[in-house]
Amino acid sequence: MKSIGKSTTPYRYLIPTLALLIVFLVIPICMVVRYSFLDNAVVSPDPVFVGLENYKTLFADAQFWGAVKHTVIFVVVSVVAHLVIGMIFAMLLNTKYFKTRTKTIARVIYILPWVFTASVVAILWKLMLQPSGIVNYLLSFLPQVSQNTEWLSDQNIALAVICFINIWCGYPFYMISILAGLQGISEDLYESAALDGATGAKSFIHITIPQLKPILISIAMLDFIWTLQSFNVIWMLTGGGPVNATEVLSIYIYKLVFQKLDYSMGGTTATVLLIVCVIIAIFYVRQQKKVRE
Repeated sequence: MKSIGKSTTPYRYLIPTLALLIVFLVIPICMVVRYSFLDNAVVSPDPVFVGLENYKTLFADAQFWGAVKHTVIFVVVSVVAHLVIGMIFAMLLNTKYFKTRTKTIARVIYILPWVFTASVVAILWKLMLQPSGIVNYLLSFLPQVSQNTEWLSDQNIALAVICFINIWCGYPFYMISILAGLQGISEDLYESAALDGATGAKSFIHITIPQLKPILISIAMLDFIWTLQSFNVIWMLTGGGPVNATEVLSIYIYKLVFQKLDYSMGGTTATVLLIVCVIIAIFYVRQQKKVRE
């Protein structure tokens, strides 16, 4: 009996955590998936089971595909830009040409966007992007540039502005992760490559990138999932407008559930988004296993 008690001790410590996960994660997910198969879920005391009809209706909705398009653009542009900008800043901070004090100051400045909360970021950029804000004021010094651009109210540029703000918020995560990876690469590899006549570009392609590959894939997958679920900044800046120009899937789901009170279609869309996130998460877990092996 004592041996059984000792063997089950670690699992008993997990019970509180597992209970919280079941109550706050598993049960809500199951409820949302259940709503996707019902008509008039939540709002009616006797919802009707409709099977896959909600999914057929969703995939025939032009507004849904518009939100999918905006989400794909938003996610792909953000993840690629995060990767490129994070790599550039990480390599600048890892170079030998700057003093330690300069690097320390630069790290503090570069990491600031990641420290701010979503509400601070939204308020900050909303003030700066007003027609009478500092952005238009600075642009007024350039020739042939409009001084009264409605950055968040122009249907043609609103999504690009939102992408830019999200890139500004997220690149420090890449910078820190890549910088840690760069500092873990042995200098002997670069010295050997230099002795063999390799240029800086070749060393970057054949040494730096392969050494950073596990880190790059991992943070890209995480960022893909996080960006796919982005809501706070977009909602506080544009609310999905103007004319649904910045409506991504998270905004689309929010409007269905809390404005139209259509929990069935909201649950259906959320289930589709959940499936996409689970698929990406599976690839992420596999990648982590490969790194450990």
